[in-house]
Amino acid sequence: MPRHLRPDDKGRAALAGEAAAAAAEHRRGRTAAGPAAAPPLAAAPPARPIAFFDVDNTLMRGASIYHFARGLAARDLFTTRDLLRFAWGQMVFRISGQEQPEHINAAREAALAFVAGHGVDDLVALCEEIYDDTMSSRIWEGAHRLVRRHLGAGQRVWLVTATPVELADIIRRRLGLDGALGTVAETVDGVYTGRLVGDLLHGPAKASAITALARRENLDLAACTAYSDSSNDLPLLNLVGHPNAVNPDDELRAHAAANGWPVHEFRRHRTTLRVGVPAAVAGAVAGGVAVGMLRRRALRLPVRPRP
Repeated sequence: MPRHLRPDDKGRAALAGEAAAAAAEHRRGRTAAGPAAAPPLAAAPPARPIAFFDVDNTLMRGASIYHFARGLAARDLFTTRDLLRFAWGQMVFRISGQEQPEHINAAREAALAFVAGHGVDDLVALCEEIYDDTMSSRIWEGAHRLVRRHLGAGQRVWLVTATPVELADIIRRRLGLDGALGTVAETVDGVYTGRLVGDLLHGPAKASAITALARRENLDLAACTAYSDSSNDLPLLNLVGHPNAVNPDDELRAHAAANGWPVHEFRRHRTTLRVGVPAAVAGAVAGGVAVGMLRRRALRLPVRPRP
């Protein structure tokens, strides 16, 4: 894990991209546990094309960090004030269709303040629970069809998102995808320091991440596909041979029309699909019993001394 990297002349975006690619490579050597886990990334042929999917409002309805914050609040691990701040950003995002820098920064600061001093394994276990409880039902059915189309054609599918890499990797495993590039938080001896490696994987940092991945894998980006909803991801979309707009904001819609890019709109019917929840959990959620119990339970993560 590249915890010793520091900003240099490549800038914070480039550093964030390099960190995301290095974190993905780090996961290649791990043996995934459980029946829902995807095959090890090393099993994929190096030159096989990749379809890159953004997460927020592209693969999933709304902002994943907001849904994660809701899960924390339900477990008394997040304050009502913090949740309202996330909710305001989420409302502006859904009305305007655009990510606002101040809301992204607020999300980053609140998330880093929360994870500082916590163990990685503890947070991953919590992310697993919150995904199954709060987030799995928000996967766009149309986006999931696109994912299955690429997988059925023998292509790899990777996530590339500002979401913390631990949460991105859980989404990846639940959906049976091949890899995930996400924001990397610095750790020392398995404990979060409260700092990022570089910055959020957002905007130009995503382009840096797939460029770093292509260099590591000898990947031809001209043969790859990418999907996003935001004009902030134009640096990423312009790098691949097959860019696509999904639920696009106005600027991205105009750019896609001017350049003949496919546009996919899943918001008209608000159709989502619950994906990746074990049958026993799904049945309990459907009945409403387990959700009520989870929301009343105060789950406390142990805070470990900072190195």
